[in-house]
Amino acid sequence: MRRRRCTTVLAVVAGAAVIVAGCGANGVPSQAVVVPSAVPTRTVTPTVNQTRAVLVTALGGQNLILTDSQAAVRPAEAPLFAAAPRALYQVTLPADPDKGFILVYEFPDPARAATAATEQQAYLATGPGRVQTPQGTVSMIRQVGSTVVYYQWLPGAAKDQSALGIQTALESLGIDFPVAN
Repeated sequence: MRRRRCTTVLAVVAGAAVIVAGCGANGVPSQAVVVPSAVPTRTVTPTVNQTRAVLVTALGGQNLILTDSQAAVRPAEAPLFAAAPRALYQVTLPADPDKGFILVYEFPDPARAATAATEQQAYLATGPGRVQTPQGTVSMIRQVGSTVVYYQWLPGAAKDQSALGIQTALESLGIDFPVAN
């Protein structure tokens, strides 16, 4: 709750800064102002770092590079995923630079991670979950210890041939929670 209030306050302050900057002085038009993301930053835990290392190794086997990301990515999520701390990474796809996002959700223990993965798996099969993703989307849910790795991609719209390598790499990780396409 406190995090949401902080995020709301940051969004209001950022919005006010944009309005004030847009006023311009002495009739001279103002320049565009870049406002930093209102998404709170958080320290990645050792557990998430371990999962990141596993991802780097698996993706490296496909000659893919994993980077940290600050993008505003929020896929269709069941309640447990939506409430969990998460880290966002991106695989470098030169021909498709706006794709390749991998999320790592952290849970207190492997049992809760499995529960969240099962909930996400079921959610994506429901009407609301299906409506939020284009038809043909491949959703991958993989449990790695007390984290869950989540990746979605649309093979028919992929502009970079390396995108299939992400799926191949992730198929080697942890426990699979298959999602019907």
